[in-house]
Amino acid sequence: MNLLRFSTAGSVDDGKSTLIGRLLYDAKSIFEDQYNSLVRTTARRGGVGGNVDAVMDDGVAVDLALLTDGLVAEREQGITIDVAYRYFATPERKFIIADTPGHEQYTRNMVTGASTADLTIVLVDAKKGVLPQSRRHAAIASLLGIRHVVFAVNKMDLVDYREDRFVELRREIDDIAARLGLKDVVTIPLSALKGDMVVERGSRLDWYRGPTLLAHLEAVDVSAPVNQPFRFPVQLVSRPGIDGAYVRGYMGRIESGSIEVGDRVVVQPGGRETTLTSIVTLDGSLRQASAPESVTLLLADEIDISRGDLIARASAPAAAVKQFEAMLCWMDNTPLSTRGRYLIKHTTRTTKAIVDGVVSKLDVTTLSSREAEGATLAMNEIGRVRLRTRDALLADDYADNRATGAFIVIDEVTNHTVAAGMIVGVHEAS
Repeated sequence: MNLLRFSTAGSVDDGKSTLIGRLLYDAKSIFEDQYNSLVRTTARRGGVGGNVDAVMDDGVAVDLALLTDGLVAEREQGITIDVAYRYFATPERKFIIADTPGHEQYTRNMVTGASTADLTIVLVDAKKGVLPQSRRHAAIASLLGIRHVVFAVNKMDLVDYREDRFVELRREIDDIAARLGLKDVVTIPLSALKGDMVVERGSRLDWYRGPTLLAHLEAVDVSAPVNQPFRFPVQLVSRPGIDGAYVRGYMGRIESGSIEVGDRVVVQPGGRETTLTSIVTLDGSLRQASAPESVTLLLADEIDISRGDLIARASAPAAAVKQFEAMLCWMDNTPLSTRGRYLIKHTTRTTKAIVDGVVSKLDVTTLSSREAEGATLAMNEIGRVRLRTRDALLADDYADNRATGAFIVIDEVTNHTVAAGMIVGVHEAS
């Protein structure tokens, strides 16, 4: 049974938490104690009359949004603030859901939740239409390289399930997807409140011939891209016992590609080549391993390797870069400081960096970039910047490899994570 990680996104009150609650509820993935808690909490909040997102189950009021809105502040304000993770399974596959906030103030939380997603669901209110925050989240999904995007046109019950309204919104969504370069895009009409086209088809959207949301989530192909280069950031050096002898092993997770015993590999940044002699796991030795397996690699030669180094296939090494451009999503209240000094954490390596300048900013309304030389980035703004690092990063363009093209920016004074970055321009370090 394979695993799908997906996130939800969209503007405030588009119904993200209710949709996830409906998925869990109709897929029979709620425990009895959770259900009883939902009933009691819904009653305390005034039942159906006090919350339009409450539904009736055998005459009992149940607020489905409470399944994911777990913080006290979220329940008091009726909005999602933090990222809520939920797990469920069907006979077809397992799922990890990241329910992310819709409010612009919490865009950084959306980035966090979506950063590991295979698929994202961008909700659109059928009555209000596509809002700026919906565009922002679609743009972030594109920047994060999420291969599969579902636009869920929610609250179709508020527009009398009209096909013409859905067609109108789908045209706008198709235009957004084309501008952002999104490839695998599916648009589904639904009502999270009433349950139409979420798990069951219902009877009020009979003009729609596509799959339900759950059917699409069960069927989407999220297998790792083939022919990606082998990338193995070293996390720890160990001395495992092999056949009674202790040898040096290099532990970590294969971030992309695959490797086989006997293959020639290169250790970066030193550039020394050697041969892979063994792949060790807790369950024994393997002949071949691929992403995202966590393994210990043994090499034919004794080489000075430490945390932060990278083992790659000798025929396809990573670029060693000290100067590059990247798209940054700024997450901190304090704006980006041009010429400011920060820390960059990239794979398992952390190094100092200087921001040389902002090249352009993304306008989420028009989904176009505008030149911004000499500007800065405020919280939740997205822009292209020039960076210089003290130590070379062993990197790929983010579009080619999410694992080695992504990084986070840390304020070296406060130790706050201030930005998420995606490398878009690679220049070989001198």
